[in-house]
Amino acid sequence: MELRLSEKPLIESNSKLNNVTLGQFTQVGIYNFLDNVVIDDYSYTGQFCFAQNANIGKFSNIAAMVRIGPTDHPMERPTQHHFTYRRRMYGFSDEDDNQFFERRKNRITTIGHDTWIGHGAIIMPEVKIGNGAVVGSGAIVTKDVEPYTIVVGMPAIPVKKRFSDEIIVKLEQIKWWDWPYEKIKESFGDFLLNIELFVEKHYGK
Repeated sequence: MELRLSEKPLIESNSKLNNVTLGQFTQVGIYNFLDNVVIDDYSYTGQFCFAQNANIGKFSNIAAMVRIGPTDHPMERPTQHHFTYRRRMYGFSDEDDNQFFERRKNRITTIGHDTWIGHGAIIMPEVKIGNGAVVGSGAIVTKDVEPYTIVVGMPAIPVKKRFSDEIIVKLEQIKWWDWPYEKIKESFGDFLLNIELFVEKHYGK
């Protein structure tokens, strides 16, 4: 049966979501774990993705086995083990270290609009991935990525930009990802044009 997305998000089997907001036409792949995450309209995740404390923009393409916002351990303490903050689990206290968990929660990773996060990539906490950027498969991203820039490697480094600086500036001003569904549908053919023709048609309109 052909899959057709709708305004109601599609959550595939065996996925666990906690404090997650999903936009329209979104899809969460099988065996995902999402915690404290916002996924905006038209974005999707592949299989076995794990994201925490993240804001993901519109039209983001997230491949399988991606890790976004891996949480940290308290390296400054005598031990890094989680018994120091998951205290109730071990019977060491009636309350967990809520201040530690709150610090984790506030370390937000930001994924821009129209991004492509390749298979098995890891994006560290508080990193910002710019609009239109590409993160190569298996990359470990420890620093911000500029819009429409392709990064690869461990740690990830820029290899090139998708378009010229002039085109990038214009795309950022066009903001086609904010168009309503009806306009995107009407303009569908324009998305099959080369980038210069697309920008020429829509810049300044």
